[in-house]
Amino acid sequence: MARIEPDSILGTVATLQDGETVVAEFRADRLAYWRGHLILAVVLGTAAGLFLLWQGNPYPVAGPFGAVLAIGARAAYLASEALAEVWRLTDRRLLGPGGRTISLAQVRSAKPFLGSVQITTTLGDRHLIKYQADPAATADRISLHR
Repeated sequence: MARIEPDSILGTVATLQDGETVVAEFRADRLAYWRGHLILAVVLGTAAGLFLLWQGNPYPVAGPFGAVLAIGARAAYLASEALAEVWRLTDRRLLGPGGRTISLAQVRSAKPFLGSVQITTTLGDRHLIKYQADPAATADRISLHR
């Protein structure tokens, strides 16, 4: 399987401040990753097949087959990068991939969103903690430490 090496920006990890401690780590879940892509392949494959039927194509099975192949290839290629993402919750901040840092005082909400957790800040910025095994538990954990 192909492996993508993270570039210098995505590979950056935010460092802890003096006296700051990590409370929890949120890693991407492999099963949630593949489940999300399977759902995407089924939905888009069905839509492609229905579109081909509507157009009168004699081979409407080509739509679902092509969708499954394309989404499966994309998922396999990007898996090493997507599954390497780690978010850390400290007693002061939320630290994400690419050196992202969000002060807990700036977190307005943490809500489950389609297998991910959407973080909204007081400035209106939005961040996704993707492919969580239990998005509701992740959101609750972040909300408890705000």
